[in-house]
Amino acid sequence: MTTRQVARQRRRRRRLVLGAAAALTVTGVLAYLLMAILPGHKADAGPSAATPFVTTQPKATGSEGTTSGSTTPSPSASASTSATGSATPKTTATPKTPKASPKRTQKSSRTSTTTPSDGRIRPNTSYKGVATAYEAGVGDGACLFGASPDMMIAAMNTTDYETSRACGAYVLVRASNGKSITVRITNECPLPCAPGQIDLSQQAFAKLADLKVGRLPITWSLVSPGSIGTMSIRYKTGSSAYWCGIQVIGHRNPVARLEVRTGSGWRSLPRTSFNYFVSADGSGCGKAIRVTDIYGEQLTVSGLAVLPNVVQATQVQFARH
Repeated sequence: MTTRQVARQRRRRRRLVLGAAAALTVTGVLAYLLMAILPGHKADAGPSAATPFVTTQPKATGSEGTTSGSTTPSPSASASTSATGSATPKTTATPKTPKASPKRTQKSSRTSTTTPSDGRIRPNTSYKGVATAYEAGVGDGACLFGASPDMMIAAMNTTDYETSRACGAYVLVRASNGKSITVRITNECPLPCAPGQIDLSQQAFAKLADLKVGRLPITWSLVSPGSIGTMSIRYKTGSSAYWCGIQVIGHRNPVARLEVRTGSGWRSLPRTSFNYFVSADGSGCGKAIRVTDIYGEQLTVSGLAVLPNVVQATQVQFARH
């Protein structure tokens, strides 16, 4: 090969190398320009802002209010963001403050019924047993109501007496001979009185059969009598601001619960076998009293002073059933 031919081949190879390099450079520039003008592309000027992930929470219902459509995350502590991005302030229910009653000025109120209370003696229930008779004297007994205005009274067997829960209940007694009488429970008939047995005053038993019969098969059930006036409250002897016993008298339906008003709300007092509800530490003594019958009705009386062994009339009575 001549010197001229060699030089020509070198020039050809040089042009090929330069052309390839130029082509690669153009290709790189075009690719860069193409990426720059694509939709949605951002230049690497810095880190991009994070987009929060919003999820809709289930509807929640609480004691302080109802929040629906709340989302996470929330932009502030006082508002929650919905799935549409709108802010909804939280709703907080403000508890009502009970109005203070004037001292020694009685106020009474009737509230809506609550869940009926369970016990051995229940409404719309018939019980079987036997009737016996005892000398009732003036009609006082374990319930400590005092003398009875009439002698149509009875003593309930210990099981159904249920720690004085039966005290004041009106019971319709039906004898096997077809006769019947309504009596008020004022006393307890201890063992061997059996469940279902009612020990009637001699005056009440005589309305059903001769006293010589001794034991009379009966059925009996709870009743809610008509006109009996309003109920009364009595503080036990020895009651003060530091200890008190509270008794309900003249109630149409059996009493299931007694509560007193304290600084922290209503407090239920334990019931004794002698038919008083006792506050051993004086909490609530002289404050408002709320009484609930076995049907769940609540009656509230306020403004009663702590007057030991004084019957204080109220202006309320349980509804008839």
